[in-house]
Amino acid sequence: MENITALFSQHGLLALFAGVFIEQLGAPVPALPFLLLAGVAAADNGVFVVQALAVATLASLIADSLWFYAGRRFGHRVLALLCRISISPDTCVRQSELSFARRGIATLVIAKFVPGLSILTPPLAGAMGMRVSSFLIFNLAGTLLWAGSGIAGGLLFHNQVGQLLAYLSQLGDTAMLIVICAVALYVAIRVWRRWRVKRSVASLPRVAPAQLADLLERGEELVLVDVRVSLAPGALENHIQGARHIELNNIQTAPLDTWPTNAKIVTYCSCPNDASALKAAYLLSQRGVSASVLHGGIDAWIDAGYPVEANSHV
Repeated sequence: MENITALFSQHGLLALFAGVFIEQLGAPVPALPFLLLAGVAAADNGVFVVQALAVATLASLIADSLWFYAGRRFGHRVLALLCRISISPDTCVRQSELSFARRGIATLVIAKFVPGLSILTPPLAGAMGMRVSSFLIFNLAGTLLWAGSGIAGGLLFHNQVGQLLAYLSQLGDTAMLIVICAVALYVAIRVWRRWRVKRSVASLPRVAPAQLADLLERGEELVLVDVRVSLAPGALENHIQGARHIELNNIQTAPLDTWPTNAKIVTYCSCPNDASALKAAYLLSQRGVSASVLHGGIDAWIDAGYPVEANSHV
């Protein structure tokens, strides 16, 4: 703890910039302590408040813009990369997509306050083709609100934060051990939850694109369920012939009595590890309906050269 306070006292704005920038790039380094320390330092210096807010905002905007353009250039491949290094890889993109679907671009305003959304929102905004001007305006609003809240917290509770830092400094290595144990426990819980989810879907059958194409060619009775999220007009440009679009959050209420009795059910999405399709198949199994998952989703289907149809609403 002494190292953090010493670093901030000597290189306040530089330390703040580095802390925010590194966190927004995706490193597991929390920026909140830097924002709180900036607020504490600003308690006796009103000018420092404006400087700290500007520096933190600039650092965040630079990192967010890098991810935004990476998402625009490489699409969902960037999201897949982020999910591979995430503690919860099978749900992170789906949760971000659902947030965009429910709240639209206002997601950018609240993203930094929601664990998991902060790092994924900029590349997802780029991947879904959001206008640069819209991204910059709403992301700036969210960044100012987030950074301002942290600095304001340091200002408001500067006496308490100072006492806490002094107490932690007295504990010395014990304080660091407590922090390490808390982080280790958090990671262990998340890893256990990930393992439990993977175990629940491990037995669900998969269908390769070639197998599905063969079933369609033979005229097998199929119900194809497209569970991709409708993020914005044009987001779902096409679908596999005959597919029904049912978003994941509506699977549990979908009217199954209208589906052919003996049809084979196949779910698909466009997400890392077929996360949404697997979840949909699992939810259908809870309703007594057996379903398979298209391995690789619609992306694998298209890459294999199989045809798709344009959505009528696009």
